[in-house]
Amino acid sequence: MDETQAGVLDTIEEIVGSIKHKPGALLPILHSIQDHFGYIPDAAIEVIATHLRSTAADVHGVISFYHYFRSQKPGRHVIEVCRAEACQAQGSREFERHVREKLNIDFDQTTPDQDISLKAVYCLGNCATGPSIRVGDKIKGRMNPAKFDRLVDELTTFKLELK
Repeated sequence: MDETQAGVLDTIEEIVGSIKHKPGALLPILHSIQDHFGYIPDAAIEVIATHLRSTAADVHGVISFYHYFRSQKPGRHVIEVCRAEACQAQGSREFERHVREKLNIDFDQTTPDQDISLKAVYCLGNCATGPSIRVGDKIKGRMNPAKFDRLVDELTTFKLELK
């Protein structure tokens, strides 16, 4: 085990140890680990199971049940596209096709440059202004191909400041 792996395990142990005594600790532990790393590393499953006196299968089952949790490191930006009925009524299926073509990836994939991960969600609570997406913690409504292309350009362009 190298230093990086040891550091990850130490951090996981610290997170789990600080929450494990609380009732219903599994979900808060998973949220804390994902908040820290951006995903749930495989190494966390056994640590969590041991501390909570559960099985690795039970912990994995919870991670895989909730669409919020990721078991792969996401891209620098995560774009969630709403696929609920209200957005579909506003043309989200055609918009989805454009998004997948523009990024050249499908849902639950990340661009080769690790810039953008694409995720399907089923309601962002922005039904009146569909199609809607969420980037990070910002919801954007009335999306169309042109707006999406501009957004991707903004997300993938690095701004240099000369001093």
